[in-house]
Parts: sequence; C-alpha cells; structure tokens
Amino acid sequence: MAKESPPRWDRRMQQRLARGEAAALGELYDRFASLVHGLAHRVLDDEEDADRITREVFAHVWENPDAFDPRQGPLRSWVATLTHRLAVQRLRQTEAAALARDGSGTTEDLERKVRRASAAARADYIVTNMPAPLRAALELAYFQRRDYRQAAADLGVTEDEARRRLRLGLQLLSTAHDNGTSGTPPGNGRAW
Repeated sequence: MAKESPPRWDRRMQQRLARGEAAALGELYDRFASLVHGLAHRVLDDEEDADRITREVFAHVWENPDAFDPRQGPLRSWVATLTHRLAVQRLRQTEAAALARDGSGTTEDLERKVRRASAAARADYIVTNMPAPLRAALELAYFQRRDYRQAAADLGVTEDEARRRLRLGLQLLSTAHDNGTSGTPPGNGRAW
C-alpha cells in the first residue's frame, strides 16, 4: 500500500527551512515551542534544562532542515521525537553525574527514572494530540471526577457515546506505558 503524501504545510515548512528562511523558523517556533518546552520539562522536571532543550531543538532544526523527511510522518511528531531524545540524553547525563558524585542510587534507578519520565512525556503528547471529544471526556473523568453518566450530561452526548469516548481515550493513553522509552508517537514510525 502506498504511503500517503505528507501534509502540505509540513512539506512547505521543510523546504523553507532548507532554503534558510528565518521567518520559517519563527513560524515553526510559534507553532511548536510550547510542545517542545512542555515535553522537555516533563522529562527533566527543571525549567532551565527545559529552556536549554527548547533552544537545542530549534537550533538542530535550523542547522539540519533535511533531517526531517515529510514522508516519514508529521513535522509535529518529528519535533516531539527530537525533543524527547535530547531531553532523555540530558536526563541520563545529569543523573549519571549525580550518581557518580554522590554514589547514591544505581544505574537501574537511573533507567527507571528515565522510563517514568518518558512514559509521562508520551502520555502528555498523546493527550494533547488526541481528538478534542476524547480529551474532553477524559478531562471530565479525571480532573472533575465525573462518571460516564455525568460526563455524558456535561458533554451533551448519550451515555453510550460518553463510555465510548472514555474507553477510546484510555486505550490511547495506555499506549504511553506499553513501549517505555522505545515507543513511538502516534502516527509516526520513528522511535522515541
């Protein structure tokens, strides 16, 4: 089966970046900076490190525009994957340095921390990219402690539809833990 052609915006953005258009980088930053910073912060749990990773991601995109292949998946997923990889590298470096300095903990502890941070970042990515009706149902159930009947009333849908949305949302979210650090963002074949 032939692969679908990539979205037009992704192709045009990649071409503009390859031509060195500074305005393209600004547009890309405006669109994805909060995603990049949020993922980096989720993995690193440190504002300054998240800021550094954000700068590194956009510098990498600017310096290596041809590294993105629009036929491999959406630009958003590529940027998220790049962010995740750089943040996990930073987490491993800082935690390994702390381990060597303090002598507390083990490499297994480090890897557990990396897996937890990766799963949390993947869950955030999944939630922010799931369809709005699924996200709304999950937010009602999780943050407002609504059951499916209350969620149905709040959303103005049938109880069966509310259950379906909750079930699908939870199924998507469960994939955050299925693959640990080797998972892939939805719609993208590249590894995290």
